[in-house]
Amino acid sequence: MNKNYIDGKWVDALSGQTFPSINPATGSVIAELPKSDAADVDRAVAAAERAFDSWRKTPAPKRGEILFKAGQLLLERKEQLARKMTEEMGKVLAETRGDVQEAIDMTYYMAGEGRRLLGEVRPSELQDKACFAMRDPVGVVAAITPWNFPMAIPSWKIMPALIAGNTVVFKPASDTPLLGCAMVEILEEAGVPAGVINLVHGSGDVAGHALANHPKVSLVSFTGSTAAGRNIAVDAAGALKRVSLELGGKNAILVLEDADLDLAVDGIVWSAFGTTGQRCTAASRIIAQRPAVEALTEKLLARTEKLRLGNGLDPSTDVGPLINQARRESVHEYVHVGRQEGAQLLTGGEPGSGAGFFYEPTIFANVGPEMRIAQEEIFGPVTAIIPVTSLEQAVQVNNHTAYGLSTSIYTHDVQKAFRAMRDISTGLVYINAGTIGAEIHFPFGGTRGTGNGHREGGDAALDVFTEWKTCYVDYSGRLQKAQIDV
Repeated sequence: MNKNYIDGKWVDALSGQTFPSINPATGSVIAELPKSDAADVDRAVAAAERAFDSWRKTPAPKRGEILFKAGQLLLERKEQLARKMTEEMGKVLAETRGDVQEAIDMTYYMAGEGRRLLGEVRPSELQDKACFAMRDPVGVVAAITPWNFPMAIPSWKIMPALIAGNTVVFKPASDTPLLGCAMVEILEEAGVPAGVINLVHGSGDVAGHALANHPKVSLVSFTGSTAAGRNIAVDAAGALKRVSLELGGKNAILVLEDADLDLAVDGIVWSAFGTTGQRCTAASRIIAQRPAVEALTEKLLARTEKLRLGNGLDPSTDVGPLINQARRESVHEYVHVGRQEGAQLLTGGEPGSGAGFFYEPTIFANVGPEMRIAQEEIFGPVTAIIPVTSLEQAVQVNNHTAYGLSTSIYTHDVQKAFRAMRDISTGLVYINAGTIGAEIHFPFGGTRGTGNGHREGGDAALDVFTEWKTCYVDYSGRLQKAQIDV
């Protein structure tokens, strides 16, 4: 249903207003969704607050059984969901299938946590005393998610939140609301009780702001722009509200002189132009040792100019559209910036033809590490080749940005690979692979302006959505004083 979902019911916005979901490959409207405001958010948060006590007391294995059912439903509907995602978000079917698969994997993984939710048991320093620590849910969680991974990223937030015993108000991106509906429909069908998962549609400025600032929301889990994340962090600080932020990236692929250049080009094309460059892990910098630059550039240019723009539902398409017209204008502006800075435009640099929001895969050469196109997140199919003389300089250039999400390095030298792993200051490091491809059972996140230190995925996600409670049981029958000499 193309509505809000509050307290177990599919409802319109109280104002009756709507907004369109648009197919970025055609520019056509495919659905109308409720345009929620603070009043709708209030209703959703109130429902989540009412449901919290019962849900937190539901045994975690029972919560896991519900998530396992949701995982089965996601798996059964994988192709249907992937096609819907391509229609609403634009990326090619192979990628949308991967997006849904990631949601399946995360749902199953967190379902399994229902029989673990590992705490700690440690010996006491005193006789006849037991000590252990366990996880408690934090309360009502706001999950605010972006449009580029409209099922995977919500699963990173919603599934660990639910398995830990929290209730959730979910606001999907206004560019991909239908996938948010699909996720919640599956959770409803799997048996999540009324009020435990709630859905509000609308803009980040209105619905998102109201949700992030709601006094009854205990935790905000947000993925999106660094500017928006900074605002959420500032607003939450006054209320001592917990915040988990996964923000931007300015990721690089380091290509050393001994690299397998054909393999490196495979990784660059996938990392720079997959999802039309609209990933926080996209490789928008290629930091290449000078002896490799000429041959690498030649191979990369030849591969890039063969990429085919088009509707992601067409199996011959390599690169789909950008998400909307504003994103295309922003990417084109950065291309102008690169030209003005003196970078050499090798290919691309123009919007694609047709009704959709297409943009040609674009490569700049002779880029200086201080240029804006080497420092600022473009979030489009644009990458920049930065020549360097050594591994040490490559690492220095890599680390010298406001972001620290993902880095890859291509080399056959194991010593250089291990030095790179030691010295690269990003949250993800790949050896002889691209900058994308994180797996759900490991921590995901970055350093510097990429976030605020939290991680999604793996056991680390549970640290976001739980509070530690340490319990001491003294069965000695007398007063014992820890750390006091007697």
